[in-house]
Amino acid sequence: MKASFRKYTLQFKRPATTSRETMTRKESWFLILEAGGRYGIGECGLFKGLSYDDVPDYEAQLGQVCHKLEAGWHPEPDALRKFPSIRFGLEQAMQSLHSENPFLLFPSGFTLGEDSIPINGLIWMGEKAYMLKQIREKLEEGYRCLKLKIGALDFRDEWQLLRMVREEYTAREISLRVDANGAFRPGEALEKLKKLSELELHSIEQPIMKGQWDEMAALCAASPLPIALDEELIGVTEPAEMHSLVRTLNPGYLILKPSLLGGYSGCEDWMEAAQAAGTGWWVTSALESNIGLNAIAQWTYQQQPAIPQGLGTGALFTNNFSSPLTVGSGCLTYDPGQTWSQQIFKELCI
Repeated sequence: MKASFRKYTLQFKRPATTSRETMTRKESWFLILEAGGRYGIGECGLFKGLSYDDVPDYEAQLGQVCHKLEAGWHPEPDALRKFPSIRFGLEQAMQSLHSENPFLLFPSGFTLGEDSIPINGLIWMGEKAYMLKQIREKLEEGYRCLKLKIGALDFRDEWQLLRMVREEYTAREISLRVDANGAFRPGEALEKLKKLSELELHSIEQPIMKGQWDEMAALCAASPLPIALDEELIGVTEPAEMHSLVRTLNPGYLILKPSLLGGYSGCEDWMEAAQAAGTGWWVTSALESNIGLNAIAQWTYQQQPAIPQGLGTGALFTNNFSSPLTVGSGCLTYDPGQTWSQQIFKELCI
């Protein structure tokens, strides 16, 4: 086997703002395998400033993985728990290598174009007029579940935006999710959650910063609005810790991001913890290219999700790879009549 990796920088069409930062680019590393005339490719979607494996020797670790693979290494199931994005990239690359088509990882009704995955429409932070414009566009495009990033604007302005949507569409017609990215202070969080609950929201992601277990447990117990944990899960790599976190905090939902939580296997560990506690979940992409999004989407469909998922559309970047993934009427669809761009082979030097 030959193994190598390539760095690729995705450029945003418009700066993307959360309560943490404003992004104009997103770096990814692609693990490329070759054996017996076949290629395998997997995206290591490191998220700067957020990923557990955002460490100075990240590329050195990727190099070690490639060297070990070429030496005949067969990764154990628990390998690379401390490097979740590399673990996911390796899972993808190995699945890709052993598939007839390197991009057809999990054949199903989804990849045949017979079924689709309902997704939420993501509304990015920005000026009030910009957010309102996004909301209107998503509704016109047929989305029935919207997710708004909050926490960067004045809370009253954000609440008014949400109220405008709710005045036009009932909770039965449009499901509204919000993501605070830890923007609320513990002392003010419950009052804000009570105010948001007046709008019949589906849930709120990570209202306070991670690591405050006592405060988060109290919020989950007292909030009239279901709380979904996102950043709280990052860096928790052992199944016993996962079960302990879910039991202790008792959230309404877990947000499963394969690039940040150790790929398919890491997310499946979290699913087991959620099931044991009676907690819901949904899968979310984390600004991967269409290569990573494709891998996440095909696996997500296999999990038979019950509610809209948080899968991106690949439309945020100017230099994404064209793919069979399309979006329509609030669903992510795979069009088997479309082919993957040859740009992938050119850019990544396969």
